[in-house]
Amino acid sequence: MSKANELIGAAMEALAREDQASFDSAAAFLADRDDADRVLVEVVTRAISGLWRNGWQPADVVRIAARRLTGWHGRVAADLIAWEMRAYEPATVDERWRDQLAGLEAAVWWKGGYLAARQARDGAGRLVTVSGVLELLGLLTGLPRLESLSPPPGAARRTVQARSHVVSEKTLARVRALLAKAESTAYEAEAETFMSAAQSLMAKYSIDAAMLDAQPGGGEAPAGIRVGIDAPYEQPKAVLLVLIAEANRCRVIWSKELGFATVLGFRADLSWVEMLFTSLLVQAQTALVNSGTRKHGTGRSRNKTFRQSFLSAFASRIGERLAEATAAAVSQESASRGTDLVPVLAAREQEVERAVERMFPNLVSHAVRTSWDREGWAAGRTAADQASLEARDR
Repeated sequence: MSKANELIGAAMEALAREDQASFDSAAAFLADRDDADRVLVEVVTRAISGLWRNGWQPADVVRIAARRLTGWHGRVAADLIAWEMRAYEPATVDERWRDQLAGLEAAVWWKGGYLAARQARDGAGRLVTVSGVLELLGLLTGLPRLESLSPPPGAARRTVQARSHVVSEKTLARVRALLAKAESTAYEAEAETFMSAAQSLMAKYSIDAAMLDAQPGGGEAPAGIRVGIDAPYEQPKAVLLVLIAEANRCRVIWSKELGFATVLGFRADLSWVEMLFTSLLVQAQTALVNSGTRKHGTGRSRNKTFRQSFLSAFASRIGERLAEATAAAVSQESASRGTDLVPVLAAREQEVERAVERMFPNLVSHAVRTSWDREGWAAGRTAADQASLEARDR
């Protein structure tokens, strides 16, 4: 083992013991070595490769690096993920991974040694840069195994697109056009018309996909995505995601300690759930800011309980609206097709339930408890009634 590897090992042991003095000492010796850049990047790259085999995806790694450490560590994680991904042929990388890498803007932007380039970009000292990368390595090597949602890079294979997916692109293009019109109009009634049309289109597409899959040669399987749920007020945000998912025949498993939820369902439904969740979070936050601050009669702030209740009520009312919209769409489509769609859609939900049971055999449910503020609850329901059931496509 090289001296640089020994120093990295000593730094990792010090991190595990929470021995800051020993960590600083090992990092300082490592920073003075000429081979530190090459060896440290190699070790981090191997750790990233191991995470792929353990079910992690690029967005998951960057998210948890920023959540548990800092935004700087998240950016370094994205850089070194881009470096690691050079080893794979593009055809063997799942399209969802490629989308995540593009969204993270993960790229090899440097020439020569990474530590030197990172140090120059940040205007930081070499010891600070080395210590930060070691901290990231310590986090990555301690992450748990996750459920696999897609083949890791190097193992993906190009397949013939399912028939339902061909329809999806056309439908989503029409939905995006409706959402653009809704966001550009200053008239609330007109915006709501566009939003309702978009929601109906997505519901109709989901029904079309279910009918195609029910025929011989169909059979698209449920898939999964991970959606970040950030502080503060993670619990009502998670409830909002659950209710959006349920209205679209998806299931949510919240991993609070990891800062994300896994959503299982069929692909088009998953795309809609993610877009709608993002949009409604923005709308809820805007309404929450506009509601101002709240205080008790004694003058002590009650902002936390007000906001917790606000978001809980917002989620509850949005869930009711979405359930109503879904039921109406199913009824309308059943009437227009002259067939009862409920059994087909119920079978689809059962497929998702079976996928949940396979992937999470030891799943445990917990009761949701939240703070209560009467004014916050009333304001949250009002905001939910005014919210557009839209999603922004940026």
